[in-house]
Amino acid sequence: MTARDAVPDAVPDAVPDPARGGSVGRAAALSGVLIAGGTGLGFLRDLVMAHRFGASGATDAFLVAWTIPETVSPLLIEDAMALLMVPVVTRLLAGGGGLRALTGTALPRMVLGLAAVTLTLGIAAPAVVEVLAPGLSEPGPAVQCVRLTALTVVTFGVAGFMSATLRAHHRFGPPAAIYLAYNIGILALIAGFAGLVGIMSAAIGVACGSVLMVAVQVPAFVRCLREDAARCGPAAVDRADLRLGLAAVAPIVVYTVTRQAQVFVERFIGSGLAAGSISHLNYAQKVAQVPMVLSLLIVTVTFPRLARASADGDTGGVARRIRQDLVIAGGLVLGASAFLVAFAPAVIRVLFQHGEFTAADTRDTAATLRVYALGLWGQSTVGLAARAFFAQKRPPWRPAAVLAGGLAVTAAVCAALAAALGTVALAAADAAGITLAAVLLLAGLRARVAPIPLRRVAADLARLTVLASLAGAAAALLAGALPAGAPPVDGLLGGSGGAIVRLAAGGLVFAAAFAALIALAGRDLIAPWSIPWPSWRPGALVRRGRTSSGGTSDPADRTGAGGGADDQSRDDKSRDGRSRADGREPGTEDQARPASAGGRAAADGADVPLDRSLR
Repeated sequence: MTARDAVPDAVPDAVPDPARGGSVGRAAALSGVLIAGGTGLGFLRDLVMAHRFGASGATDAFLVAWTIPETVSPLLIEDAMALLMVPVVTRLLAGGGGLRALTGTALPRMVLGLAAVTLTLGIAAPAVVEVLAPGLSEPGPAVQCVRLTALTVVTFGVAGFMSATLRAHHRFGPPAAIYLAYNIGILALIAGFAGLVGIMSAAIGVACGSVLMVAVQVPAFVRCLREDAARCGPAAVDRADLRLGLAAVAPIVVYTVTRQAQVFVERFIGSGLAAGSISHLNYAQKVAQVPMVLSLLIVTVTFPRLARASADGDTGGVARRIRQDLVIAGGLVLGASAFLVAFAPAVIRVLFQHGEFTAADTRDTAATLRVYALGLWGQSTVGLAARAFFAQKRPPWRPAAVLAGGLAVTAAVCAALAAALGTVALAAADAAGITLAAVLLLAGLRARVAPIPLRRVAADLARLTVLASLAGAAAALLAGALPAGAPPVDGLLGGSGGAIVRLAAGGLVFAAAFAALIALAGRDLIAPWSIPWPSWRPGALVRRGRTSSGGTSDPADRTGAGGGADDQSRDDKSRDGRSRADGREPGTEDQARPASAGGRAAADGADVPLDRSLR
């Protein structure tokens, strides 16, 4: 059973009304604001840590321990837990049952199992540090940090359970606020105790912040329990659903762990380099991930169309949707890569060179960022291609297998070059491995999912690469011609006035040049960026199909070469014939479809894992 199979075609009155307490639009807007706030605070957390602790052996020790919540979060909150629990809770509600039976059966067992994992990590912390980072010169702080961050195994599990059940009840605000609460806890502990316990304040903040993730959801979760107890009768939990759900999400779990294993490799080898090397790579990654996350968030808007086309067996529509998304995301990340390569020193200086973060740290982090940026296209494309695979009826194992091959390349390049090139080698290995995985996944999409025109996509991306490089060169030349900065300005801005001026001027020039070059390159590069608005021609709205998200899709998004009024007429006649055969009046078929196929596509769009944003 997959996530799609677990969502019923029609949801009875036992399922809460998503419009209760306000419009869906307001709920979506509130969730977006909360998620953006959590992501912004995550980036602020990294800036504060760079200011207070710089890049040193202490920050390397914390990042080794940070591997635990980084790995647990996608498994217990974002991906596997949502894909497993949302369908189970939905089926339970559809059958007239409530949450009490599920909570009383599954939650205590889950907490007991996760507590055992936490206890094991705490006892075996020295061995865990030795496995993750055998080259640390002072493993003591890392061991203490591991014991503190191990608490997140339990708290993240409970938070993920609550998030999944609340989303199944159409309560999206509290789950969207969990990373906001998490980062508030970390920042508060750093602010209050950094002067007393140093880097340990960040690890204590991780533990306390994870408790806040649970606390922010408790009121809504308790209300759901009370409402279900008053409205629904007792219903047993179908354990077969849980077992089948686990089998369905297994490929996604392995994919997630395999992708996270790339961080394991980098920190394992980076621990044997100079103190601060792991921190330099981490800061470079956090900066580079911002445009990658933005590109995936934009493409996420189109995912309901992809899921609907996949559910309808429209391979032509799937291929067109993937090709357009590849061009959109590729344009954004290739432009960002060119800008970061040109302005990496200025970006790092403005963001991080304060407090304990020195000019030497800026130099090393900027060099790492320039190389790491070369792999942004691969990072974005892997996320996009994985969603296309996971939009199928049964999530396949191919993405995990391909990522395992990319991971092997990353490990080999790291081992071969790290001693000579340091963190630059780690960044190069990351870019090489993820780019190879992206290429292989695209080839797999063409062979197994939809006939994507790979040559055309490659030509579009090649042109975008050239245009982004030209724009970056023009911006760098102009910024380099500007004066270094007047002393009064540098004094007011902490010595970064000249860098800020050059960065702002370079950004404006780059954006203008890149946009102008794309406009001059041809209409085919601009077309995927345009929004298909309804035509002014009479009857155009009648010919447009409705998407699962309530919007409309152009005839060009449908399978078939015609795509015009004749094709629509044939489709209408075919549906009318099926309606008469089923005993329904012609024209009523479309009224029933949004509750079934559209509902399943919307569920797929919500449950298929995306690339993680900054946490």
